[in-house]
Amino acid sequence: MQEYKVDMTNKSEKRAYRRSVILLMEKAICNLWDKLVHVHVLHSLGEGYYCELEDMKIDKGQLQMLKDEMLALVEKDLPIVKLTVRTEEARSIFHENHMHEKERLMKFRRSSRVNLHCLDGMMDYYYGPMMPSTGYLKWFDLELYEDGFVLMYPGKNDMVVEPLDTSNKLFQTLQNSKGWSKMLGVGSVGALNEAITQGRGNEIILLQEALMEERIGAIASKIAGDESKKFIMIAGPSSSGKTTFSNRLSIQLSAKGLTPHPIALDDYYVDREKSPRDENGNYDFECLEAIDVELFNNDMVRLLKGEEVDMPTFNFKTGKREYRGKKLKLGENDILVIEGIHGLNDKLSHSLPTESKFRIYISALTQLNIDEHSPLPTTDGRLLRRIVRDARTRNTTAQETLAMWYSVRRGEEKYIFPFQESADVMFNSALVYELAVLKTFAEPLLFQVQPDAPEYEEAKRLLKFLDYFLPLPTEGIAQNSLMREFIGGSCFHV
Repeated sequence: MQEYKVDMTNKSEKRAYRRSVILLMEKAICNLWDKLVHVHVLHSLGEGYYCELEDMKIDKGQLQMLKDEMLALVEKDLPIVKLTVRTEEARSIFHENHMHEKERLMKFRRSSRVNLHCLDGMMDYYYGPMMPSTGYLKWFDLELYEDGFVLMYPGKNDMVVEPLDTSNKLFQTLQNSKGWSKMLGVGSVGALNEAITQGRGNEIILLQEALMEERIGAIASKIAGDESKKFIMIAGPSSSGKTTFSNRLSIQLSAKGLTPHPIALDDYYVDREKSPRDENGNYDFECLEAIDVELFNNDMVRLLKGEEVDMPTFNFKTGKREYRGKKLKLGENDILVIEGIHGLNDKLSHSLPTESKFRIYISALTQLNIDEHSPLPTTDGRLLRRIVRDARTRNTTAQETLAMWYSVRRGEEKYIFPFQESADVMFNSALVYELAVLKTFAEPLLFQVQPDAPEYEEAKRLLKFLDYFLPLPTEGIAQNSLMREFIGGSCFHV
């Protein structure tokens, strides 16, 4: 067999590789168990995807059989052929093969034709380019996990598949979110579109918000039940909704008899001209050194001593820290709710007693799947949130946001994700309806990216992604909704 190479540092090639390995797995399952067993690729987990077999709990021996069959298909170097068929024909194919979510999604496709990919007689739809043949797909592994297994991929720096490294806290948060989706009756993009066409959009919004409020209330009860906790440290990646969450948590804490004070670490950014730069000479806003750590600790210690402190506000449009007369003085039952990307890093809060901290990790872990075999990328949801918010609040174009996203993601991997395990609680801020709302705001911004721009291909990919969603009006979204942090109209003035 010819020796093939795959560049996992290239985002497009990485996506094509991952899609193709899922098709390879799907074909291997069909070869082993005919069409009696269906696989569901549920969500990302580490450098891979968590999968379950419908009506079958796979054991170690069966998993090895599956891996061997996948490797046998790799050895045969079978072509992965792109075919263009009528959309109605694709729906019929998906119906016959019990791919009901794919069938439902095609119902809302505007184009009369669709590109399918065929592997040895099995046809499926994977939302983008695929590798030319199975011979490219030899780098993968399978590992039993909970009620299913993880399909693991190589990392971006080499073609070695590392052992599974994940958090059970993270997994349970993802699973709970899937439970939310089932409760809402909206587990896929097609199901969401169907609910919108049936006039259930506002119902979905209200139910989602009620579930989120219930969860925030439970966290507040846990904090209020421990008198030693004085510092609520909230951290999470970019556009996870930390600001709105901290405000809503504060309201719930107030209802429990405490007096909370939200503090945004963003307000402690150093002035832009003093910001550290990365190896390319660009501002690195994600590193801890972008925060005035000593000023933060000094202010917090002074507050604990009962002193009145003039709190800073960072102006993102001017790149300067400002003082607008926002005074703060703590009372006996006061509690500080501190949010920012470095909230769980003890280097940030080195002056604060460890035993007094309650740590919350927040991230937008989407509850939706595109279909049975295609998890909705969590990072894409956050990126779209940021594009919309930055255009509104920071006078930043979509092209500029896309250009800095690599640096943001690199910073998250370095400064945020390593600390998530120290969290006392993980909170999922994803809203099942949000991409249908963001679509209306994001599309005009993405269309502004010109074809000659380096970010054009990524903008085009996101536009294609949003095309699968029907738009959802914003009228039913409450002023305290986390969604308002991004689209505007928040009662928290964010």
